Parts: sequence; C-alpha cells; structure tokens
Amino acid sequence: MNTTQKPIMEIKDLRFIYPGAAQPTLKGNNLTIYENQITAMIGPSGCGKSTLLRALNRIHDLYPGCKYDGEILLRSNTTGEMNDILKLRKENEFIKLRQQVGMIFQKPTPFPMSIYDNVAYGLRLSGIKNKGELDGRIEKALKEAAIWDEVKNRLNDSAMGMSGGQQQRLCIARSVALKPKVLLFDEPTSALDPISTAAIEELISELKKDVTVVIVTHNMQQASRLSDYTTFMYLGDIIEFGPTEEVFLNPREKLTEDYITGRFG
Repeated sequence: MNTTQKPIMEIKDLRFIYPGAAQPTLKGNNLTIYENQITAMIGPSGCGKSTLLRALNRIHDLYPGCKYDGEILLRSNTTGEMNDILKLRKENEFIKLRQQVGMIFQKPTPFPMSIYDNVAYGLRLSGIKNKGELDGRIEKALKEAAIWDEVKNRLNDSAMGMSGGQQQRLCIARSVALKPKVLLFDEPTSALDPISTAAIEELISELKKDVTVVIVTHNMQQASRLSDYTTFMYLGDIIEFGPTEEVFLNPREKLTEDYITGRFG
C-alpha cells in the first residue's frame, strides 16, 4: 500500500449501535482515509457501509439514542493534529464538523428555494453576508460542480424545477461552497440516468484535487473506475481495504473475491 499518502481521517475500533438494537451495526472497524483520494465502500445491502459513512460526520446524532465506541479522528486544518470527532457534544461543534465533512445523499436534496439561495444558504450560516463575496463564492462553487453554464442565467429560478442530475450537482455545489475537507457520497448516482451518472462521476474525479471523497456504491464498475482505495464490508465488519486495483484484481480474502466476481451467497 502507498504509505506516502497522508491520512485525513482515521477510524479506530469503531462500534456503533442504533437505538433499541440488540446487536451493533458496526463491530469494531479500523480504516484510514487518505487525503485527496477517493475511497469506495462496497458490500451487500445491510452490511453497514452507509452506517459507517454517516458516522464520519455524525449525522446519526440528528436522531437521539445512537451509541458510538472507539475513535473517529479528523485532521485539524490549523494544527495538523488528529482530533476525535466522537468527543464533540455542542450543536455549534456539529455544525462546524458538517461544514468540514459534507454529505451528498442518494436522492438529490435541494432546498425549496432559488438556485442562488441553495448555494448561499450554508455560506450565510457560516457568517458570510457581503453580496459581492456571496456572488463570487456561489459562481465558483457552481463552476466547480460543472453546472454554472446551465444555470447562470436563471439563478433566481426555483431549484425544484431542475432535472435530477442538475439537482444532484447543485447539492454538490452547496457542499463545495463551504470548502470542506471531506465529501461523503451515499450512492449519489443510483437515482440518475446513465448520462447524469457519467457527469457526476467525472465531477467526483475532478473534485479530488481539492477535497477527499468517500463514496458508498452498489455498482462494482463505478467503484473500480472511480476510486483509489476500496473497502469491502460484510455484516458490520471491514473485511478488506486496500488500493482499488489490488482489491479487485488480487483480493486477499475469499469473501471479497466471491462478492466482486458475483459468486456471493
């Protein structure tokens, strides 16, 4: 494995249990996420990959009663130290965390407001009020999300009138505007047509110059062509992690090989 890559997040002995569940969904996982790389999470439905992804910005905490054990370390911009995000307790700490570690969901989630205000929303929340600065940051984010040319003449139109693929790119622009360190994608193309899927994949490949990407996908081809590293999960455990080429062409674990070659179960 390429040890020259710099870790931006480290997961150590992470266990997670949903409220009222008899068994933990995650059972003591360890994983390193490398800076400016794309890490794919693959595995059968119910294996825990989306649960693990959502733990990385503690979005589970929007619903009370979830329990974590272990550590999820995120590198600080200022000190370079790795800080445990499981120690965060205050609402303003969670807001700051989710600005640094953004999330794009399976179904596009535009706000019922204008295209402009969708991207401006998080910027205003973070304290940016100046119209000139907002205009500049919004244009830059829409360009980074490869949608500026399609929307520049209708920024005041409702985002709800956009196509599914456009809405997903708008959601990416909304996250990118906040200059996150990490972007989490939970099956971001599963509700899209092939043309929109190709556009989102191309965009994710471009984004890794500036941001670290973690993507959950059921699509083996997508994982193999898009990611630098792949994590295979089964029944709440990380079975294998490594450079994507190695995991797909020369997996160490038979379970991984069976899943990738379709002999699973």
